[in-house]
Amino acid sequence: MKEELAYVLITPYSLVKSRTGGIIGRILSMGALELVGARMYSPSDELVDRYCATIETQDIKKPQIKKALLTYLNDYFRRDNRFGVSNRAMLLLFQGPNALRVLNDAVVGSIAGEIRGDTVRGTYGDYIQGEDGQVEYFEPAVLIATDEETNRKQLALLAEYAERDGGVLEHVLKFPEGTRPETTLVIIKPENFVKHSSRPGNIVDIFSRSGLYIVGAKVLRMDVERAEKFYQPVKDALREKLKPKLAKRLKESLSATFAFPLKEEVLERMADEIKGPNAEHEFNKIVEYMTGINPSQIQDPEERKKPGSAKCLALLYRGINAVEKIRNILGSTDPLRAADATVRSIYGYDLMRNAAHASDSPECAEMERKLVGLWDNRGPCEEKELIGRYLDGKL
Repeated sequence: MKEELAYVLITPYSLVKSRTGGIIGRILSMGALELVGARMYSPSDELVDRYCATIETQDIKKPQIKKALLTYLNDYFRRDNRFGVSNRAMLLLFQGPNALRVLNDAVVGSIAGEIRGDTVRGTYGDYIQGEDGQVEYFEPAVLIATDEETNRKQLALLAEYAERDGGVLEHVLKFPEGTRPETTLVIIKPENFVKHSSRPGNIVDIFSRSGLYIVGAKVLRMDVERAEKFYQPVKDALREKLKPKLAKRLKESLSATFAFPLKEEVLERMADEIKGPNAEHEFNKIVEYMTGINPSQIQDPEERKKPGSAKCLALLYRGINAVEKIRNILGSTDPLRAADATVRSIYGYDLMRNAAHASDSPECAEMERKLVGLWDNRGPCEEKELIGRYLDGKL
């Protein structure tokens, strides 16, 4: 079967209505395709015009569908649109055998057809015709290509405008005068991507309760160098945080070895001696979990800069009190202590595999965003590079 790269563009309306998580969950739960890229767009009129031109040349059997698509793009995808809201759209890139056909036939579904709920459009889209055959209401939920030639044209177009019209979109949102919106980082952790499931989308859906706006998105494969910098504050805390448990473990293990009791001050001194190596070991486990690479086994410094095998989804949420709102919905670090209905209480396994990470302060968010490449739009555009490799036959 042919390996393909195909895209799904979540519409501004789907984003505004917080249908994003449901759409992502539905696509991933099908189990056929790998999510390999994500990027936010605020399409310029020029991009909308050129995208419409690709639809004009398509062989769409029903002229009313072509007309509905073109009208929808012109009305709702422009920065000055009929909704009167930001035209944020989320690009998702999927790779797999016959990806285009899988998306069209099994996952996203057709624009017009019988009323059903087993596809993305069946659940989140609408196509209502009057008795005269005219379209009375149309919401496609997502945009996708329907044939290979159009897919390549539209991917090339999205790559061309990825830097101009895409990336971190903090500037496209307006807030009441006198308020101070924040942007915070969320990382949906690797355990959610080990198997094909709706888990990542379900987590996004829970975060939608915050009422915040997604202004950045990226599929993240963190390298060891960045992971170590990202979690350095954790490493510094591990020495003292783990010391009581270390002393307890020493007492339990040594009591079976020696026939006399060990004094608490002796165990305390022993724990002091090995708290450093213990913290280093635990820190390496965190880095390996987030990257898929054991840092203690890397000899070549250049290997530390290469993307790991573990996959995450990084998202930026913006709004008033964004940090606090996301942290409240995320829940306590320990899933066993997290409040009911929080992300970690539902999807967390343990202290490390606790479903998601979120910045704990605006200052922390700035540092973390810079490390994962979601601070500004001046860095390399990985989605543009990915599309370029595919179009050049090098994927």
